[in-house]
Amino acid sequence: MESNELKIGDSQLIKINTIEEYTELFGCPSANHPLISINRLTDVKEFIPIGNPVQLNLYTITIKDGSTCNSKYGWRDYDFKKGTINFFAPGQIHSWNEKTENSGRWGWLLAFHPDFIRKYPLGTKIDKLKFFSYETNEALHMSDAERSMIEGIMESIENEYKQNIDEHTQDIIVSQLDVLLNYSERFYTRQFRTRNSVESDVLTRFQFVLHNHFENDKDKLITANDIASQLAMSTHYLSDLLRNLTGLNTQQHIHAHLIERAKNLLLTTNLSVSEIAYALGFEYPQYFSRLFKSKTGQTPVEFRNTN
Repeated sequence: MESNELKIGDSQLIKINTIEEYTELFGCPSANHPLISINRLTDVKEFIPIGNPVQLNLYTITIKDGSTCNSKYGWRDYDFKKGTINFFAPGQIHSWNEKTENSGRWGWLLAFHPDFIRKYPLGTKIDKLKFFSYETNEALHMSDAERSMIEGIMESIENEYKQNIDEHTQDIIVSQLDVLLNYSERFYTRQFRTRNSVESDVLTRFQFVLHNHFENDKDKLITANDIASQLAMSTHYLSDLLRNLTGLNTQQHIHAHLIERAKNLLLTTNLSVSEIAYALGFEYPQYFSRLFKSKTGQTPVEFRNTN
C-alpha cells in the first residue's frame, strides 16, 4: 500500500480508495463484492493504523455497542447506550490513538464505494443526508427497539451479501441501504426532539453567541460555521438540531436576528440604509437591501416610510 501513502508532517496519510484496500487495512475478511463490504465486529481483526491518519474515499457506517464506547450527545452524556451509529462520507480523515477490542463486541462495519449506488436514486439522495458530515461525538444513539430494527436490516444486507452474486444482488442491497438510511433519518429526528428538555441549553447558548456577536463584533457578518465552532458542534448537526427545536435552521435564525435589528435601526435612528448595512456587518449595502426585501416584502426605505 505504499503507493497510497502521502507524507503529511511527521505522519503518513493512508488513502483508501477501494474495498479491497479497506478490508486489508482494517483486518476484515476478504470482500464478497468488489464495491461493498459488511462485517460483524467480532469478525474484524483488532488492527488499526495507530498514529497514521487515514482518508477513506468510501462511504462507511460504523455500528457499535454503546456501552463500550464514549456515549456522548454533543458534549453531554447520553441516556441511550444500547448502540451508536456513525456515518462517514468519502474523503473524510480518520485517526486513532489506541486499538479497540472487537472480540465479543456487538456491532457492524459497513463500507461501500460511491460507484455501488451511483446509478440509483440513492446515489443522488445520499449527498443530502447531512448526518454523513456530523462529528463522531454527534453519533446516532439507539434505543432497544431501534437497535433491534437496525440489527434486522444489517442481517438482511449480510444475508444477501453472502449469496452468490447475480444480476439482482446490487439492486437488493441498495434498496436495503436506502431503508437503513431512511430509518436513520427518523431516529435522528427522534433524538433531537426527545432531547428538547436537555438541549434547550443549546438554544440558550446559541442565542447568547448570536447576541454577543452583534453587541461586540460588528465588523463582519457572523456565519453558521462561526456559531457552530463556538458551540463545539458540527455546522450541519447544529443546524438540524435548531430546526427540530425551533423550526428554523442556523442561517434562518441569523437572518431573522439581522432583520429585527435592521428594523429597530430603521425606526429609531436617522442612519442611512448603507450605514445600517455596514453597522450590521454587511460588506455591500445592496446585499442587505435584497435580504431585507426577501424577508419582509419591502425595501428598507419602504419599511421606514410606511412605519
